[in-house]
Amino acid sequence: MGFLRKLLGLEVKPGEPAPLTDSLFDQEITGKELPCFVYFFSLWCSSCQVMGGLLNEIGPEYADKASFYKLDVSKNPDATARFDVKAVPTVIALKKGVPVDRHTGLVPIDQIKEWIEKNL
Repeated sequence: MGFLRKLLGLEVKPGEPAPLTDSLFDQEITGKELPCFVYFFSLWCSSCQVMGGLLNEIGPEYADKASFYKLDVSKNPDATARFDVKAVPTVIALKKGVPVDRHTGLVPIDQIKEWIEKNL
């Protein structure tokens, strides 16, 4: 059963991007003391799948410094429009619910880490 939960994205390890929806966005993001990184993706996007894997790998390194979330743009049009996401993958850094930086496109893991460090 644990394998199926992991495969379907229902089980999240500390630091890995947690699923986020339009209805839970403000509740999860606003007022957080830690910076939040929201990964906007689509299931049909191969670059998104790679980016998701990179964030799953490096997220646990930052578990005590930041919160990571993932939001499917196809199922959550309100947050996608609200943050003017025009392309995927896009990761938006937020502090206390306010966007401070964004990164669009797939880059090597070292560049993602550098970008996260810059926005902590």
